[in-house]
Amino acid sequence: MKLKLTTLSLTFMLSMGLSMTSGHAYSVDPNLSDAQLEKVVKQAEYYVREFEKEVEQQRGGDKAIYRSKKDALDRVQILKQTYPDDPGVEKLFQRTKTALMKSKGDYTEVDPSWTKYKTDEANLRKTIAAKGEQEWNRILSSAASPDKIITKEFPIPDPKKISIEELKDSYVVLKDVEYPANQFYGGSGEYIWHGKPSTGYYFVQLDGRNWVGPYEAVKRYRRLVDSSLADVTKFTILGKIVDITAEIPAAGENKTGRFEMGWVVEPVAVQVPDHVVAVYDANAESSGKFIGEDEVAKIKDSWYTVKSIPQNVTPDKLMEIFMMAIKEKNFDLYLECISPDRKMTPTAISLIKYHWDLHQGRFLHEYIHATFGKPKIYTTGGFDESNDQENFFLDDQQKDVLRKTQGESVQRAEVESRAYDQNGKQLGSPHPHYLIKKGAGRWYVDDYTTRF
Repeated sequence: MKLKLTTLSLTFMLSMGLSMTSGHAYSVDPNLSDAQLEKVVKQAEYYVREFEKEVEQQRGGDKAIYRSKKDALDRVQILKQTYPDDPGVEKLFQRTKTALMKSKGDYTEVDPSWTKYKTDEANLRKTIAAKGEQEWNRILSSAASPDKIITKEFPIPDPKKISIEELKDSYVVLKDVEYPANQFYGGSGEYIWHGKPSTGYYFVQLDGRNWVGPYEAVKRYRRLVDSSLADVTKFTILGKIVDITAEIPAAGENKTGRFEMGWVVEPVAVQVPDHVVAVYDANAESSGKFIGEDEVAKIKDSWYTVKSIPQNVTPDKLMEIFMMAIKEKNFDLYLECISPDRKMTPTAISLIKYHWDLHQGRFLHEYIHATFGKPKIYTTGGFDESNDQENFFLDDQQKDVLRKTQGESVQRAEVESRAYDQNGKQLGSPHPHYLIKKGAGRWYVDDYTTRF
C-alpha cells in the first residue's frame, strides 16, 4: 500500500511539474505552461499562508521553530529562481519575504530614556561601595588597638595554648564565609563554621541580632540599590572574639564528625566586597543598616519620573507607572500600584517582595522597556455606572436604588505589554496584565507577578 501511495504521489508531483533532488529540495520544470505554473504557485502559496498564520500568532515575538517555514521557503525560492519574471511568483516571493522578516520579531528604535535607569543604578552602586569601603577601614582602625587585631586569619590562634582571656574582644576579619552552606546548630548555639581541621575553626554567632541585622541590611541593599547582586553566598565578616567552644561543624541532627575547638566570633560588620558594607546598629529598627542607607532615598528621589498615582489614572497609564517604579527602584510606588487585597498579610508582602526581585532581574538581564496597548475594560459585579447608554435612561433616584441592590461595582481591565531588549527587539509575544477598580476608587494592578 505504501508503494502505491508513493507512486501516486510522485505521479501527481510530476504532473504538476515538480520533482525532488536527493537533498529533498524541490525543483520545478522550467518549461511549464501558464496553467501548470499557476497550479504550482497555488500549491506553494498554501505553505506560505500557513507560515504567515504562524507568524501572526506570535504577534511580534520570535519563535525558535516554525512548522511551515522550511516548506514555504523551499518552494518559493525554487519558483523565484526558475521563473524570476513571472508576476504571480514575484507576488508570492514578496509575501514570503515579509513573513520571514516578521518571523524574526518586531523591532523598534531604542529611546535613550529607556536605559537611563541603568546609568543611575551604576552610579549609585559606585557611591555606596565607596562609602562602605571607607567605613569598613574606619571601623577596623578604631575598633581596637593594634595588639587586639588578629592580622592572620589562618591558622587560628591555638586554643590549647592561648586562653580566652588573652583573645577576648580581639578583632578578626574572616574572608569568604559561606552562608547558608556552613550554617549549623550546635550544643552551645547557632553558628556558621569557618575553617577546616588543618587550620582550625571560627564559629560565627548567628543566634543574635548582631548577624540578623547586617544580613537583612544586605538584602535591603540588593532590593533598593543593586540588581546585579545575586544571592550572596560568601561574605567578609569583621567580628569580635567573645568565647571559645567545642562543636561538631556539620549541619543536621545526626553529626558524624569529631568535636573541634574554635573561637566564637560575634559579628560587628558584614561586607560584600565591591558592593556594600552593613553594620549592626542596636538603635536601628531592623538592628542593622548598610552604609549609605540613610542617603539612598534622597539620591533616588532625583531620579524618579513618577512619584505618585493620580486618582483618575487609566489602566494603561498605571501599568506604565508600575513599570517605571520597578525600573527606578521605587519600592513604595510599586506597592501603591498593587491592589490592597493583594497585600493584607505579612506573607502577602513577602510574596510581593519576591516578585519585586524577579522583576528587577528581568529588567537587568532580559529587557529594558515595555510599551502598553489600549485596555479592555469590563464590569464583573455591582452596578455599572460607566455604561453611558443605560445612564441615559436612568435618573439619579433609580441609580441610587441600583447601587444599594446590586452592590459596589467591580471593573476589571486587561492591558497587554510588549517588552524590548537593549537592541530594540521585541521579546516574545505580548503579555496580558490584569487590573481592578472598585466603586469610585482608582485602578490597581491585580496580577503583579506577570512578566512584561
